[in-house]
Amino acid sequence: MADPESLGFEHMGLDPRLLQAVADLGWSRPTLIQEKAIPLALEGKDLLARARTGSGKTAAYAIPMLQLLLHRKATGPVVEQAVRGVVLVPTKELARQAQSMIQQLSAYCSRDVRVANVSAAEDSASQRAVLMEKPDVVVGTPSRILSHLQQDNLKLRDSLELLVVDEADLIFSFGFEEELKSLLCHLPRIYQAFLMSATFNEDIQALKELVLHNPVTLKLQESQLPGSDQLQQFQVVCETEEDKFLLLYALLKLSLIRGKSLLFVNTLERSYRLRLFLEQFSIPTCVLNGELPLRSRCHIISQFNQGFYDCVIATDAEVLGAPAKGKRQGRGSKGNKASDPESGVARGIDFHHVSAVLNFDLPSTPEAYIHRAGRTARANNPGIVLTFVLPTEQSYLGKIEELLCGEGEAPVLLPYQFRMEEIEGFRYRCRDAMRSVTKQSIREARLKEIKEELLHSEKLKTYFEDNPRDLQLLRHDLPLHPAVVKPHLGHVPDYLVPPALRDLVRPHKKRKKLSSCRKAKKVKTQNPLHNFKHRGRKSRPTAMPS
Repeated sequence: MADPESLGFEHMGLDPRLLQAVADLGWSRPTLIQEKAIPLALEGKDLLARARTGSGKTAAYAIPMLQLLLHRKATGPVVEQAVRGVVLVPTKELARQAQSMIQQLSAYCSRDVRVANVSAAEDSASQRAVLMEKPDVVVGTPSRILSHLQQDNLKLRDSLELLVVDEADLIFSFGFEEELKSLLCHLPRIYQAFLMSATFNEDIQALKELVLHNPVTLKLQESQLPGSDQLQQFQVVCETEEDKFLLLYALLKLSLIRGKSLLFVNTLERSYRLRLFLEQFSIPTCVLNGELPLRSRCHIISQFNQGFYDCVIATDAEVLGAPAKGKRQGRGSKGNKASDPESGVARGIDFHHVSAVLNFDLPSTPEAYIHRAGRTARANNPGIVLTFVLPTEQSYLGKIEELLCGEGEAPVLLPYQFRMEEIEGFRYRCRDAMRSVTKQSIREARLKEIKEELLHSEKLKTYFEDNPRDLQLLRHDLPLHPAVVKPHLGHVPDYLVPPALRDLVRPHKKRKKLSSCRKAKKVKTQNPLHNFKHRGRKSRPTAMPS
C-alpha cells in the first residue's frame, strides 16, 4: 500500500494535459526524487539532486519545466516566442533520450511547448533552421549549445528562464569544463537551475558554485542500487583470463543466462575480441561502438529494446570519455582512442528489460560499477549482475563492496556458485576460438563494421526515410567473419553438457527456437495444428487455408 503521506502527481498542481500524459505513461505515483524535487522546482528554487540511476530523474526536471512554461504562457503577458529552457547532457544518446521524455510528457500540449535536440554535429544546417523557429526547450551537449551560441543561431541572454544539467557528474569528466564556463557567459544573470546527478563528487561542487544560486540539496536516503529482493549481485573469481572466456562461453551457449544481457568491457578492442570469440560458437552479439555514427548507435539501442538482439557488448562512459579534465581527447588505450567522447552507454541510457549485466572486465571505478549495474532491475523489474574477477583484482573489488554496503553490513556481492570443473570439457574449444581471434582480425572487424555502417547512415539515409520497414531489416549482430570460423564449434554435443545442467539446458533451447520467429508464434496461437512439430525431413510450411 502506498504511503498516505506521499504526494501524488494529482496533488502537485500540474496542468491537466501533463497529468494525462503521465497517466498514459502508466505512472500511478511519483518516485522519491520526483515527489521531493517537483514541488520545490515549482516554487522557483534551484536544486542540487542526487538519486540513483533509473529513479526517474529525467521526469523530475522535465515535469516542472513544462509546468512552468505552460503556466507562463497561460497567465503571463504576451511576449515574443523565445527559448526559455536549456537541458545540458554529456552525450548525444542522452540528449535523444531527454528529448524523447520531454516530448512524451508534452504530448497533449505539443502546440504550446516545442523541444529541439541540437546534439548531433552533422545536422548543423537543419538545426540552424529549427533554432530560427525558437523552440521553447533546447537539448544538447555543452559543446553543441556553445557552438550555436557563438554562431548566433541561439540567443539566451534575454530569454532563458530554466537551465538543467543532467548527469552533472559526467559533464567535467567528459572534458566539457571550458565549454560550460564559456556557455555561462551567454546566459542572463538570473535564471532557475537544476543539477541532477547519480553521485556527488568534487566536480559537482565546482558545478554548484558555477551554476546554482542558494540551492536546495536533495540527497535522498536511498540505496544507490535496488535491494537484494530485486537486484542480485554476484562475483566469480576466475583464476586466469582464459577462465573468463570459458565461463562466459558456457553461460551463454548453455543458456544459463536467460533474457537480454549487457556485457561490459573496458576497451573497444576488448569489445571486438569478445564479439569475434563468441561468433566462433554461433552466439550473435553486437558492439555499441563510439566510432559508429550516432544514427547507427541509436539504431542498435532501439533494436535491442525491441528484442532484435539478446546480447550487446559495451564499454562504459568512464572509458569512452577518457576523463582528462578540460580535454576532449582522452588518454585511454589504443583500442579506445577513436571513440566519440560525446557517446556513452553506462550512464543514463535507457535499455529496456535487461535481465543481466555481466562485468566481463572489472569497472575502472566503484562509481562505474553502480552505473553499469543500474542498467538492470529498473522500474521494479528483477535483474542480476555478475562480475568476473581475477585474483589480482580482489583488493579492488573490496572498494566496490565498501561503496555498496558500508561498514558493518553484510556483503552485497555474493559468490557465484559455479563449479568450473564441470565445464572443463569445453576448454579445448575455448582455446581454439581464442587463438583464432588475432589483433589483425580485430582491426579488420572494426574497419568492416565502420564501412558498412557509414554506407547505411549516409548513402542510404534518404532511402530508409522513404522505406522505414527496410531499416528494421538491418541487423547489427551479423557475423563479421574476419577470424577463421569452425562450424562444428556452433554445436554442443550432449556428452559435453554437465549432467547437473542437462535438465536446465534442453528445455530452454526449445523455447528459444520457438520464440525466434514472431510470425510463426502468432500463427501457432491462432491455429492449434501448428503446435505439432514436423520431424524428419525439412520442408517449408505451407499456408493454412483461411
